[in-house]
Parts: sequence; C-alpha cells; structure tokens
Amino acid sequence: MTKEQRVVLTVAVLASFVSFLDGTVVNVALPAIARDLGGGLSTQQWVVDAYLVTLGAFILVAGSLSDVLGRVLVLRIGLIGFALTSVAIAGAPTAEFLIIARALQGVAGALLVPSSLALITSTFRGAAQARAIGIWTGATTIAMLAGPLVGGLFVDTLSWRLVFLVNVLPIGVTMWLLVRLGHADHRRPGARVDILGAVLCAAGLGGIVFALIEQPNLGWASPVIWMPGVLGILSFAGFLVRQRLARQPMMPLGLFRSRNFWAGNLATVFVYAALSLNGFVVSVYLQQGAGLSATLAGLASLPSTILMILLSSRMGALAGKYGPRLFMTLGPLVMAAGGLLLLGVRSDFDYWTQVLPGIVVWGLGLTATVSPLTAAVLGAIESERSGIASAVNNAVSRVAGLLAIAAVSAVVGGSLDLEGFHRAAIFAAVLMLLGSTASFLGIRNHLSRRD
Repeated sequence: MTKEQRVVLTVAVLASFVSFLDGTVVNVALPAIARDLGGGLSTQQWVVDAYLVTLGAFILVAGSLSDVLGRVLVLRIGLIGFALTSVAIAGAPTAEFLIIARALQGVAGALLVPSSLALITSTFRGAAQARAIGIWTGATTIAMLAGPLVGGLFVDTLSWRLVFLVNVLPIGVTMWLLVRLGHADHRRPGARVDILGAVLCAAGLGGIVFALIEQPNLGWASPVIWMPGVLGILSFAGFLVRQRLARQPMMPLGLFRSRNFWAGNLATVFVYAALSLNGFVVSVYLQQGAGLSATLAGLASLPSTILMILLSSRMGALAGKYGPRLFMTLGPLVMAAGGLLLLGVRSDFDYWTQVLPGIVVWGLGLTATVSPLTAAVLGAIESERSGIASAVNNAVSRVAGLLAIAAVSAVVGGSLDLEGFHRAAIFAAVLMLLGSTASFLGIRNHLSRRD
C-alpha cells in the first residue's frame, strides 16, 4: 500500500467513523437527555430516528452529489456541516431544537459515507480495493459497537452534551489529512442529482417513522397518525418507481438482479433491525430499569466489541474459504439465542448472570455474520460498482435500524419496563431468525457476478 493510499484509507475510515459513531453514541445519553430537556420514550426515539431518517434518505443522493461536485468537496462540506450541527446539538435549549439539529446532522452524515467510498474505489484496484473496503466496513461496525461505551463515559464523567462533541477531534484530523493529501477532485461529466427521488425517499421514511413513533399516543384511528403513514408508504413506493424510470437513479434497481445482492440485503434488513432494536433497548433499560450508570450501561456491550475486534478477520477468511452462506445462516441463529438469554433479566438485577451470557453469545453470532454478509453483498457486484453496492447496503442497514427504533413503543407495549424489555428481546430474536432464513434460502456460495 502506497503512502497516498494509506492517507486515503485513513480519511475514508475517519470520515465514515464519525457518521456511524454518532448514530450509536447517543443511545446511552437518552435517559440524561430526557431528564434534562423533558419528554418520554417517544422523545428518545425521535432523538435517534431524526438522524437516521435523513441519513438513510440522503446517503444515496450524496453519491450522485459527489459525482457532480467532486467527492473531496462533498466530503469537506459534510465534515463542516457535521461539526456545526454537533455544536448546535451540544447547546440545544429544548428537545425540539435538538431533534431538528439531529435531522440536519443526518444530512451532513449522509455526505460523508458515499464520498468516502468513492475515494476508496477510485484509489484502490483489484484485491487491494476489496481489502480496503473490508477495513472500512470493519471500522464502521466497530464505531456502532463502541458508541455506547464512549457515550456512557462522557455522560457520567462530564455531560451528555459533550457526547456530541466527541467527533470534533476526528473531524479536525480528517480535514488536515485532506489538505495534506492534495487529492485532485474528480467530477463525472453529465452527472445529475435526483432531487425528486431524494424528496420522495425522505417523505416516505419520515411519514412512516412519524406514524410508528406517535401511534401509541394517539392510536392508528387518528388521522394525525394514519394520514402521514399512508403518505409515507405512497411516497416510498413513488421513490422505487422513480428509481426504475430515472436515467441516473440513486439506487440502481438492476443491482438487485444479482441473487446474492438481493438476498444479502434482505438478510441485512432483519439483522440490522434487530441490532438497532437491541442496542437501543439494552442501553435505555439498563439505566432506567436496572439503575446502572451510563458508563456501566455502555460497558455492558463491550464484550461484543472485543469479540468483533479479535475474530472478524478470522471469520472473513473462513467465509472466503467455505462461502458466506453457512456463516450468514448460523450467525443470526446464535444471535437469536443470545437475545433469548436476555429473558433471564429479572427485577433483582445481576449483570454477570442475567446479561453478560446473552451479550457474549450475541457478540459471537454478530462476529460470524458481519464480514461474510459484507463479502456476499459486495462479491455479487462487479468491482467497478462496489462503491454504489456498498452505499446501497449501508442505506438498507440504516433504514432497517430506523424503522426498528420507530417501532419500539409498539414492540414494548408503550413502556420500557421489565415486561417491555422481554418483549423486545423476543422480537429481536424473531428478526434474527428471519435473517437466518433469508440467508439460508437466498445466499449461494461461489456465484458469478452475473447470477
């Protein structure tokens, strides 16, 4: 790997790390935010989902934007926007202000991911490109897992507001590396931004999420609930039609002709929905229900992070040798077992006997799943289209998490008490079983990229 390639990879990893870390670092800060700014479970859901709505809606259009303006310029705009919105969130006077700022931060975060991928795919070729994308994927996954620990330490030792400033240092380093890189920007002649597609996607996700989050308060019969829900469904259907007809679609539906690509993304929906639901519920319940500090709640997921760091590359190598199907089938099954072990949590709470076994088993299953899943999805598409393939898969995973968290109130029965925690554990296990089934029935080993 050349010096320039190392710098490019570092820039790509740091920029994406910032975006994905912020998606999970907030989980353990939610109880503190609710205490300080007011609001119940629905406010906590909105703090998470306002970011994920705009991130999921604009992560694909940002890829087109990098083609029009240049990936380095878009990356700089995203980094500056992320820094400014982080400062705004840290100083938020009300919950409403914070939620709006989180939505704007999601737009900035969406600019970071496709531009980072474009830098990698334009700098690396062949096996080196696959390895670079693997490193990038691993870093974003670790960011998602390490977020609760980082957030907990900040909440307990400093303030929940400083949780949102944790990105300032990596943003500064990334901006400095961009200047040092002096990378020539590339624009694709004739590239266009699908503004209508972006609006339809944002309206679709926003309407569906609003209905899911607010329906426990007003009920499905209320026009304030069902009208945005129906509008959201119609808008998202319009987005898919637009992608079929547009000359330069954000999400080329032709990618889904590949068996492993559509099957891998279907498995992604179930697996990442369960991951997001589990991360949200465990972080909040361990504080509000079990009485742990934010730091201890963050440390609760540390065993999964350690297992990911130690075993991910090994699992990736084994999946390369034996094919991804076995690992994508067994991994979610193991995670389902880990989720069901959380049913052992009782009112006389004990982390070591009631939570740790489930977290360890969950982490083993996650480690066996993530790298093979990424390899299956990217391996199904020609290498020159790996950037858009990875962007689509990342968008799918964020939207899955977004909808899962929006549905938390419905899953737990309106209150995240012990009974609600158990319901969420069962629901997450069911999602993992569906992910395993999708992998077993859909994934094929050693398919050509035309299949």
